[in-house]
Amino acid sequence: MPLPAPNLDDRGFQDIVDEAKRLIPRYCPEWTNHNLSDPGVALIELFAWMSEMILFRLNQVPDRLYTKFLDLVGIEPFPPSVARTELTFFLSTALDHAVGIPEGTPVATIGTPGGADEVLFATTADLVIAPPELVAAKTGRAGDDQLFTDAWDDLRFEGAAVTCFTSSPIAAGDAVYLGFANSLAGCLLRLSISASIEGIGVDPRDPPIAWETWSGEAWLPTPVHTDTTGGLNRDGQIVLRVPAAMAPLSLGGTRAHWIRARLVAARAGQPTYQSSPRLSAARAESLGGTVAAEHAAVVGQESLGRSSGRPGQEFRLARSPVLARRGGEHVQVLRASGPEAWEEVADFTASGPADRHYVLDSATGQLRFGPAVRYADGSVRQHGAIPPDGAEIVMTRYRHGGGAAGNVGSGTLSVLRTSLAYVDRVTNLAPATGGVDGESPANAKIRGPLSLRTGQRAVTAGDFERLTLEASSEVARVRCLAPEQPAEPVRLLVVPRLRSAPELHHLDDFALDETLVRQIAAHLEPRRLLGTTVTVGTPYYQGVSVAALVQALPGRPATIVRQRALDVLFRYINPLTGGAAGEGWPFDVDLNAAPIAEMLEAIEGVERVEEVLLFEYDLRTGRRHGQGRELVHLDRRSLFLSAAHQVVVR
Repeated sequence: MPLPAPNLDDRGFQDIVDEAKRLIPRYCPEWTNHNLSDPGVALIELFAWMSEMILFRLNQVPDRLYTKFLDLVGIEPFPPSVARTELTFFLSTALDHAVGIPEGTPVATIGTPGGADEVLFATTADLVIAPPELVAAKTGRAGDDQLFTDAWDDLRFEGAAVTCFTSSPIAAGDAVYLGFANSLAGCLLRLSISASIEGIGVDPRDPPIAWETWSGEAWLPTPVHTDTTGGLNRDGQIVLRVPAAMAPLSLGGTRAHWIRARLVAARAGQPTYQSSPRLSAARAESLGGTVAAEHAAVVGQESLGRSSGRPGQEFRLARSPVLARRGGEHVQVLRASGPEAWEEVADFTASGPADRHYVLDSATGQLRFGPAVRYADGSVRQHGAIPPDGAEIVMTRYRHGGGAAGNVGSGTLSVLRTSLAYVDRVTNLAPATGGVDGESPANAKIRGPLSLRTGQRAVTAGDFERLTLEASSEVARVRCLAPEQPAEPVRLLVVPRLRSAPELHHLDDFALDETLVRQIAAHLEPRRLLGTTVTVGTPYYQGVSVAALVQALPGRPATIVRQRALDVLFRYINPLTGGAAGEGWPFDVDLNAAPIAEMLEAIEGVERVEEVLLFEYDLRTGRRHGQGRELVHLDRRSLFLSAAHQVVVR
């Protein structure tokens, strides 16, 4: 089959003829005979035929040449984005000395014998797994963050016990604090607890307790890996994944690194404590540690060749695409007097002849030194210094990788590519996210003209939305609300990208990560107009619950028909997959029961839809509001989100 031809200009013969005839009254009003017998019209048709041939040849330009045209005007395709996750290293046994995991430690998925299908990740920071030293214990009451009761003596001496929650009656917010002498950031901490069955009334499989770590600015959630104590209610062990940030804090006159177990309000149907659990002993050990990792392979020092002493020299790295450079990742020019560190710049516009600058294309790995440019007055100016003749060009270190292949599932990164003392195994407890393939030529064709028109400046609402989408691959949708008053800021309503199924989406999943907000702000800061203030937030998510009565065809299982209907509802009423186009529920579009009934009738196994009602739903309290209706209005700052649909199949 023939290759698809790009359509740079879709005008045909008749389109060109009609356009030329429409221009006749403007440029030659005395020409009034536009019939086919007129010689002038014949000339128009002749030139239209020739123009159509030129357009046909222009449309044969391949994508590679089109992207070269974009390169000439400074528009380069985006390189791949790297996927990131956290790797947890498990020690072979609890140790009494520290174990170090160096930055750049490679971990891979299980591939084929040839290694072609494996996905390689590398740690992005050093990890030190140090033995914890428990030095303090306190209890605190709800609503009083100044008064603490020292419980250290009761915890460490035999025969005493610590009452964890001291309010009477027990109130949400009561907490027991454990203080450590050193930071446990990233540590996989095991707490061996001795406790008596005092905290009656609680479900041991789902206790209303939140473990948290002080980070220096706030109490961060600390995930529980395993818990055999039934909510501090019996002897057992609790394994915590301490966050990567942990800082000392003074509580009740004791300065330490604190982890606390805080009593939270019970959810609907969740039992809580009728009396407080009591601890008689606690011992802390390190079982491992968690560190951030990215889909990348680390390449050490690489020689690129020797300089010829001419302007505009080009070299190429052995591996590409190249990830964003970090400290210590730069080019060195090795001279007789010693190595010289050169600086990477975006372009040579502001580079002088003495500036040691270079440009590195992340997508291709091409390295360029400054060119000599001839100007209109005849002068030739050198933009960027030239490495001396014979000097060796060296890349000290770089990382390559990225792409959608890095979005691996949880538990798949388990092959340690280098031996580490005392490390038994490694895994990723959460899936890797953020990997996006490099920009396609088709998308570059669309983005190129838009970038040229705006000059990479955020002026209109469309500019803000486009630049916000460019800031990070984790931005799925964005809406810009222009200020109604001169003093008001520009508001960006951002919907983050979620990779789970629509029926698993909850309100908290759409909260913006602080890292993502910083990326958006950093991308917009140099592009916004002077005096323009920008705020980044989320839309208000209006919960909607659908109640539908469906008649199934004879012989069709009701369970299967109900599940198909629920899948359609969760997918249709969703900020990411909803709407008629399946690209996310549109802003400013109300929800009507009629199209929902039409979709349900189209489901295999449905004979007819007898009734569809819509209910507004509070996503926090889990309750419906008001009576069922056929239309739910949407505010301009809101999006619909599915919640607790009910489908009855008869």
